[in-house]
Amino acid sequence: MGRADARRAQRRGAPRAAKSGGIRRLFTWRKLLGAFFGFCLLGMGAFAVLYMVVDVPEGNAQAKLQSNVYKYADGSLLARTGKVNREIVDLAEVPKDVQHTFVAAENKTFYKDKGVDLKGTARGIFNTVSGKGKQGGSTITQQYVKNYYLTQDPTVSRKLKELVISLKVDQKKSKDYILAGYINTAYYGRGASGIQAAAQAYYGVDAKDLNVSQGAYLAATLQAPSQYDWAYATETGKKLVKERWGYTLDNMVEMHWLDKAERDKLTFPYPDKPKPAKGMEGQTGYLVEAANKELDKQGITDDVRRAGGWTFTLNIDKKRQKQLEQSVDRQLESKLDRKNNKVDATVQAGATSVDPKTGAVVALYGGVDYIKHYISNATRQDYQPASTFKPLVFASALENGSKTQGGDLIGANTRYDGTSKRPVVGSDTPFAPQNEDDVSYGDVTVQSAMDDSINSVFAQMVVDVGPAKVKKTALALGLPDKNFPERPAITLGTMNASTWDMAGAYATLDNHGKKVTPFIVKSAKHRDRTVEPVKSIGDQVISRKSADTVTSVLRGVVDSGSGRAVNTSAYEAAGKTGTSENNKAALFAGYTPELTTVVALFGESPQDGGGQVSLTGTANSGRANGGGFPARIWADYTVGALNGGSSAQFDLQDVERGEVTLPASPSTTPPATRSPDTSPSEQPSPPAQSPSNSPSQSASQSPEAPPSQSPEAPPSQSPDLPGEGADPGRPGNNSNTNPLSP
Repeated sequence: MGRADARRAQRRGAPRAAKSGGIRRLFTWRKLLGAFFGFCLLGMGAFAVLYMVVDVPEGNAQAKLQSNVYKYADGSLLARTGKVNREIVDLAEVPKDVQHTFVAAENKTFYKDKGVDLKGTARGIFNTVSGKGKQGGSTITQQYVKNYYLTQDPTVSRKLKELVISLKVDQKKSKDYILAGYINTAYYGRGASGIQAAAQAYYGVDAKDLNVSQGAYLAATLQAPSQYDWAYATETGKKLVKERWGYTLDNMVEMHWLDKAERDKLTFPYPDKPKPAKGMEGQTGYLVEAANKELDKQGITDDVRRAGGWTFTLNIDKKRQKQLEQSVDRQLESKLDRKNNKVDATVQAGATSVDPKTGAVVALYGGVDYIKHYISNATRQDYQPASTFKPLVFASALENGSKTQGGDLIGANTRYDGTSKRPVVGSDTPFAPQNEDDVSYGDVTVQSAMDDSINSVFAQMVVDVGPAKVKKTALALGLPDKNFPERPAITLGTMNASTWDMAGAYATLDNHGKKVTPFIVKSAKHRDRTVEPVKSIGDQVISRKSADTVTSVLRGVVDSGSGRAVNTSAYEAAGKTGTSENNKAALFAGYTPELTTVVALFGESPQDGGGQVSLTGTANSGRANGGGFPARIWADYTVGALNGGSSAQFDLQDVERGEVTLPASPSTTPPATRSPDTSPSEQPSPPAQSPSNSPSQSASQSPEAPPSQSPEAPPSQSPDLPGEGADPGRPGNNSNTNPLSP
């Protein structure tokens, strides 16, 4: 090559050399390093601004939501309500070694770090930007911040906020506070948010009762709740959760939180099989509804409950509740053909059982199923208590020292005219009630009139006492002032009252006249407050003399009257039957020294809009008297509720105007031995008096005969009960000619 060619070649390469040198001058190490530090400073500045701008927000509403927990008296779970299955517990309620399982599984440096993992956060931001999805590695503090203050959205802005808030939370809050927040907000699978719900869902225990092995499993599931739930996990998932469980325990050994020898003894804690969430089906809804009505009166309204976090322990005895349900099934539902029998389709049963010494509602039956029949038959007040009201009339007579039209002091042995349709004397309101099946009984004692539920006797007694005074006594005993007229007809229980109301009134009699207000909520507790239960035992509303005398007379109803269906040697009982107008309701209200229970049947049309209909023909057995199905249910339940029976006796220390000997003179021969058409003059008792004369005589004119006892059942068995629908010892029990039956 000549010199000319060399010069040309040199000229051709010159621009390249110049260009290359320019690039080297532009991207020197010094400039690159400066740019890097400048970028870092810019980032630090931006973070400083972000730190100043981003405050710790209020916790998000979803994270604050809790369920309300309803428990039986023994503490076992009845139901949970609310959108989120969460019950926040204090960290002190969680065993220390269980607390450590979460730290060992998620963040071994938790107690030393500043609340953030910069490397993990950077990795998470990079993966978010690059579209690789979620990435773990956050500290417990960061996860708590994400759960409680932010959302689960995998965005860069959320990641940056999480970092800032985590730093601030770590500075302001203790590690225990943060750990408690984390385990209470985390989702564990099976619909359980928070460790308390998780402990119940996986092991059926409260968080305070978890052991370290179970805690390690729950801590392990947090990484992948759906994948690691043993009930649904694939073989791979089971392998992974076992490995993570072991990893958690090994970390605890490393952190000196668990002894190695103890660790080696631990076996994998297989969780329980999943159970359906406790819903409102069956009797649960009725129990929760009754509790909520009571809570409303205490200021724990629906708005307050909606925020969640409450634990309501009810007085419901789990064993007695089950017994009541079984008794209704055995003595009623098993006899009904709801699909093919139009009458059976209308039958609704309700019951309330109360401890007369405390007022605690220990069992309640609201209907066939809360999901199918929302109205609680235990607390509904749209039906009449019928003749179960008559003992309250007698109580008022005793309490007011009332006298008959002839001037005789009213007591168990006082005599009245039991003629059917006899007009009452001394009332501005005419009233001449018909006895059941229009039977006339002639001259009878109050005891016999109660035994046979003679309408004409108690109609006159209401007049003798005064309707206003009778109403006052009834209200004092606990009946509601609802559709409660002050007329002679109230003797037939024409006001409205529920089994709950009547159970309270009868429990007051059982409690010797000291007011018993049934209550179902044993305790209401929240992390922030505790509400005391209602005052259930009140003042002496009627004298002990009056209450004990009524009890004595009601024992006679059970021993030899219309309540003989519950008579057994398994317990001592007092009670009263009742059947409302046109057989639309049938009740048995009774008590032992330890238990007061009211059982009722209601005829309710299954058509839209409902409406009251007759129970006649229930289970093809004629009239559904109170001495039939309700008494049979009552007896079956009471024997079981008293563990086969009880030797407790009524403590009747102060019976007013003498305890009557049961039953009666020739005038009180059981009606079954007499013709329903017998007129008063044909009775072996003294002739009935005309309305213009005194309707009563002195009890001394007719001595009582010894009682005839009905067969007794052994205490270990349910009492022998008569056929369904029968009212023992009463004539024409399959008839429905009488619109006002006892």
